[in-house]
Amino acid sequence: MSNQVLEVIEKRSSARAYSNVKPTSQELDIILKAGLQAPTGTNRKEIRFSVVGGDNPILNELDEEKRKLRGQEKQPHNFYYEAPVLIFLSAEDGFKWSAVDAGIAVQNMTLAAESLGLGSLIIGCVYDALHGEKKEYFSQALKIPEGYSFEIALAVGHKTDNKTPHEYDFEEQVTTI
Repeated sequence: MSNQVLEVIEKRSSARAYSNVKPTSQELDIILKAGLQAPTGTNRKEIRFSVVGGDNPILNELDEEKRKLRGQEKQPHNFYYEAPVLIFLSAEDGFKWSAVDAGIAVQNMTLAAESLGLGSLIIGCVYDALHGEKKEYFSQALKIPEGYSFEIALAVGHKTDNKTPHEYDFEEQVTTI
């Protein structure tokens, strides 16, 4: 059975190398609308999106803070693999479904990116840096609204790697009761 959505899901993989060509504003709008159209708990619509160019200096500071907190040496790449655009998803503090809602939104966005021929990478590794002692500083720099906190991010661009999609073991991972 041929189905475009299922084909996009099947072929999508995390991109870890990008060209320096930025997605067009129309492509970014499509990706953002896919996130905005995601369902949220009690239809709260509490997810906010901050679009940041990959060349923004705040990303170097964030990468440095992430490495410091993890005790990591400088890597040959930054946490977003030099993607030309990042989208940070934040959510209203204290709403119990925010993490789930952000996860649903970012999945919609990554599938939209794939359908446009773009690569993407879902990013959670900066969570501690964005919730640590520099939270206010980074939140202000990334234009995260007051009363909101970072949940997850998405790197987007024209991928230059050819990573294969994740393998799975249906029999091992699925239990039918």
